[in-house]
Order: sequence, then C-alpha cells, then structure tokens
Amino acid sequence: MSLRDMVRDEAMARMSPAERLAQLRAARLYFQRPESPGFFVSETVDGPVVPVFTSWEGLALFAGACDWASTTAEDLVELLPEGVRALVDLLGPNPFLLEAAMLEELTEAEGE
Repeated sequence: MSLRDMVRDEAMARMSPAERLAQLRAARLYFQRPESPGFFVSETVDGPVVPVFTSWEGLALFAGACDWASTTAEDLVELLPEGVRALVDLLGPNPFLLEAAMLEELTEAEGE
C-alpha cells in the first residue's frame, strides 16, 4: 500500500456520513460496455454482480482493451437491474459491493 493510499484511507475513515455520501455520489465508475445497452452481469454464489472500477486503468487490468463506459456511483445503482449489485475494484486491495441500500443509508444519515 502506498503512502497516498494510506492517507486516503485514513481521511475516509474520519469523514462524517454526509462527507462519505458526497464522495460516493461524486465517484466516477468505469465498466465494460456490451454491444447492446446494459451491463455484463456475472453470476456469483452471492448473487449477480457487475464489475466496476474507480479508474479506467483498473478496468483495463480486468478486461484488457475493451469498449467501456462510465457514470457516477449514484446513477449506476439506479441503472442496475433489480437484485444486481456493483462489485467495485475487485482486483484492488479494498473491493466492496455497492448497492442502492448503501446510498439510501448514507442519505438517511445525512438527513439526521
């Protein structure tokens, strides 16, 4: 882990829920684009997921040269089919599942 990554992780840990929500809403996520509109969905033992990445370099490590698209995290969870979650940075040191419930919880915490 680089010093930059350590500082970023420490800063994230100290953020309020509202600050984390703002960061997450502003995050741009990159994913492999299929020929027709939609997402490449992978079936896992924990349910269907779409692999997404916080950088196009991460996507390139995963998929190689490919057609790609990007959107905000907030828009992505609205666009995903019902029951499908986004698996963010699955090749990175801190992969996580992004689902609509996560954004809803952060939004509720922001309102308090």
